[in-house]
Amino acid sequence: MENEVKILKALAHPIRLKIVKRLSLGELCVCKLNEDVEFSQSNLSQHLKILKEANILKSEKRGMWTHYSIVDYKVLDILSTLEELK
Repeated sequence: MENEVKILKALAHPIRLKIVKRLSLGELCVCKLNEDVEFSQSNLSQHLKILKEANILKSEKRGMWTHYSIVDYKVLDILSTLEELK
């Protein structure tokens, strides 16, 4: 049950939710993710770290940039279900 709580806590923040929805379209480098958000690189890094620790995202370093993608797209089913609850 600990893993489920970690996932739900990670998704409970609006910025992290926005990041996951953005990555639902495919992998992006951190530079592109930073273009879509209105806060600092360090703030973005903290949110990405939380999503990685919850095993929602994975990262791969390529040259100067780190690329992020969703580990398991079942997480999008969770988001879809939540949207239906509106």
